[in-house]
Amino acid sequence: MRRALERRLTPATTTAALIAGGDLSQRVPISLHDDEFDRLGASMNAMLDRIAHLMDGVRGVSDAIAHDLRTPIARARNGLEEALLEESDDPAVLRGAIERGIADLDNVTRVFQAVLQIAEVEAGARRAAFAPLDLSLLLADAAELYGASAEARGQTLNTDWPASLPLVGDRDLLLQVVANLLDNAVKFTVPGGNITLSAQRESEWVLVRVADEGPGLSAQDRGRVGERFFRADSARTTPGSGLGLSLVRAVVQLHGGALWFEDAGGPPQRPGLAVLFQLPASPLSANALSANALSAGALSSGA
Repeated sequence: MRRALERRLTPATTTAALIAGGDLSQRVPISLHDDEFDRLGASMNAMLDRIAHLMDGVRGVSDAIAHDLRTPIARARNGLEEALLEESDDPAVLRGAIERGIADLDNVTRVFQAVLQIAEVEAGARRAAFAPLDLSLLLADAAELYGASAEARGQTLNTDWPASLPLVGDRDLLLQVVANLLDNAVKFTVPGGNITLSAQRESEWVLVRVADEGPGLSAQDRGRVGERFFRADSARTTPGSGLGLSLVRAVVQLHGGALWFEDAGGPPQRPGLAVLFQLPASPLSANALSANALSAGALSSGA
């Protein structure tokens, strides 16, 4: 019996030894028995595939950081060096060079902050901040903020959701998700176009949809749009670092939800993009949410 067990476990131990030696391409061979040893091998292979995917992601992020941050850092340095070499006595010239350098370095700082926040969310460190909340109130706050931005560009922000959408989550992160999606919609929608923010309850889920009237995304780009630092060709001329949707995906996954993309149904030249995500709905009623909010407010006042 011992020799039989050893024979069945040999492929797994051999594969583990090869991987420990640095060959991450190895996988446990699966037999046709479909027994507990094959299930163990399949689990190991799934784990190894996940590790390989994460390592590829780390390498990709490192390359992207080096590429995306080299430009603003070099621009800041060159601008300050030129101001130094010119030896201008005009304070306005020196002040302008310093302000441009500060702006470039602020952009670098924002990129690092976004990367750190994504890493924190993916590690699940923000679960401690989960609490009952009403998504309808959160959507109203986001719509009020970005409605003004849309109006300034001649756009119309249309909204539609029920009076209450209770769920459990991190309010700040979810607000940032909606804000990122609305910011993209405002950025890519043509002047005079329409933006739609809607939500509804579907069985045990809350479905949120943000649609714009922009250039849309190809099927190929939709498969990569959640990757860090990835930017579609249509977004190359707009400000950004390619981290907004990466954070959106990470936050939605942290809440046990899903994110996907669809055509918004516009004309071929401006098909638009609809970003949809669903989150688990809370069994709490709107009254329970109100009671929790009142209790939290009373505790806060007492403190």
